[in-house]
Amino acid sequence: MENLSLFRSGKISLLYLGMPGGGKLHSGRVWLLLIILGNMALFGSCKRQKPLFTELSPERTGIHFENRITDSDTMNILDYLYYYNGGGVALGDVNGDGLPDIFVTSNKGGNHLYLNEGNFRFKDITAESGVNVPADWTTGCTMADVNGDGRMDIYVCTVGGYKGLESANELLINLGNDKNGIPHFRDEAAKYGLDHVGFGTQAVFFDYDHDGDLDMFLLNHSVRSVDNFGDTSLRRKNSMRSGDRLYRNDNGHFVDVTKQAGIYSSAIGYGLGVTVADFNNDGWDDIYVSNDFQENDYYYINNHDGTFTECNYKAFSHESRSSMGSDAADMNNDGWLDLITMDMLPENEKVLKSSESDDDLDMFDYKLTFGYNYQYERNCLQLNTFGGRHFSDIALMAGVAASDWSWSPLMADFNNDGYKDLFISTGIMRRPNDLDYIHYIANEKIKQVLNNSRMIDQEVIAMMPSGKVHNYIFSGSDSLKFTDQSAAWGFGKATLSNGAAYADLNNDGDLDLVVNNVNAPLSIYRNNARQINHNHYLKVMCRGSGKNTFGIGTKVLISIHGQLQYNYVQTTRGFLSSSDPTLLFGLGKNKEIDSLEVIWPDMKSQLLTHIAADQAGTAGKGHCQLPIAYNEPG
Repeated sequence: MENLSLFRSGKISLLYLGMPGGGKLHSGRVWLLLIILGNMALFGSCKRQKPLFTELSPERTGIHFENRITDSDTMNILDYLYYYNGGGVALGDVNGDGLPDIFVTSNKGGNHLYLNEGNFRFKDITAESGVNVPADWTTGCTMADVNGDGRMDIYVCTVGGYKGLESANELLINLGNDKNGIPHFRDEAAKYGLDHVGFGTQAVFFDYDHDGDLDMFLLNHSVRSVDNFGDTSLRRKNSMRSGDRLYRNDNGHFVDVTKQAGIYSSAIGYGLGVTVADFNNDGWDDIYVSNDFQENDYYYINNHDGTFTECNYKAFSHESRSSMGSDAADMNNDGWLDLITMDMLPENEKVLKSSESDDDLDMFDYKLTFGYNYQYERNCLQLNTFGGRHFSDIALMAGVAASDWSWSPLMADFNNDGYKDLFISTGIMRRPNDLDYIHYIANEKIKQVLNNSRMIDQEVIAMMPSGKVHNYIFSGSDSLKFTDQSAAWGFGKATLSNGAAYADLNNDGDLDLVVNNVNAPLSIYRNNARQINHNHYLKVMCRGSGKNTFGIGTKVLISIHGQLQYNYVQTTRGFLSSSDPTLLFGLGKNKEIDSLEVIWPDMKSQLLTHIAADQAGTAGKGHCQLPIAYNEPG
């Protein structure tokens, strides 16, 4: 028995085993048997580690929501090329109880709001809260305190004025809680001047002119038309429905200042992602727009005078060909924000070889002569290498270039080790870039039928293969090399995922994920990091003065033994979605932070030193208080 216990402990050499009575091995069969028994004992004693994330069932959370999409004779992907792009997620505390709530959009099923009751239980308050404003097609959603009254409002983008879809964007103003603690909302988009009718994708609120209130950049997308084809001079031709918009907040009414601010607003821009951040660290927020198809992405530098200068071609040597969602974060802890954009490069070789990919050389060169930048079909992780004036794509080196049909990237520290990780939502209902499908519709007879009848729609659509693929998550490191942890961390299941957002839903000190899927229940992933690795954390909630009550644009930097971490407050991230504005820092095994600096949008700063880990605090304009609230992990 002593020898068997040594086997279990793994401490004994397989070269020699003492036998009962002190005898030595003399039989090959006995030797083989003991090796097998030893290995069984050794491996049997190893417990399977709990994944970092656990997907919770609708029965567990109380959320029974699905974004249902079906191809019909009246509307399908042949009519609307972004028919499969899915819906968004917005996370934030709408009733002021300290728990982030969940707002989701369904393309054809409207808006839904779920109140967080704690311990991953949610209450459907869609009907009584008044959020489900009628719309024919909804897309992205954003939480922000638009009117500066201290309560989270919700902005919803829609599609209107196209193929029978008639909707206007919605601004759901939070009117406060009733006697039962239920928040109520009213659509006041028209009152505020934000009831845009067009091809809405996503909105982002930020104070671009430093006057103390929140302005808004509206990202729109385009559809195929004759206005989309030509050289880059087309980007100067205004499109009311497809063009992006910049709105300045003038005492509670939003004024369209797109043209005078230097923002492109044409049908050539297929806007699928927008990221607002201070890339050059001058204290003023800049704008990055990721565009699908041939148009360049737009990189707008804030000129501090109400205008922007677009300088994509100068700052980026190349970019994603079909840029979709985007996000910004300091990936190498050097104090400068880096950028990631999504594309459609498959990791699976079979899918790769059966899909249309990069342009052939003639088309590639042709686009360059038309003024477009170098574009390649892959994710681009753009490292900020020269003060926001130049970026270097390291996605191939970092191991994150290929994640198939990708939508929402979220860069955050999900395992609390002090380095940013990367989550990517993926999947499309059907692959319109499949080579067999493209060959099929290129047939002259099929084209004639398509032009004259809808009877063949379903047959044509059926030729597109399914694009289900698992979501990706990569763990970060101090070397800018990422490790694919998708299966190990709980994302091995193939899905059709689109909008995604993060928040600490149960206030235990790690970031949970909420993902909006097509034709499947909303995914809520509980983060188990605090129970698995026991890494420490710090949460900071910024409370600004004036109308910017949640401190949008505020930067927070911490230092531990000379190691820097940098996060900034902005809700709009990824694709069609917005995350909770509370900042979370993973501290690894460190129990104390040497220093914490808060830099407000007006460049005033505050410094705290020697801060204990595992607490949540509020940084308010004129003071920083830690802790103001303490949540012991359950």
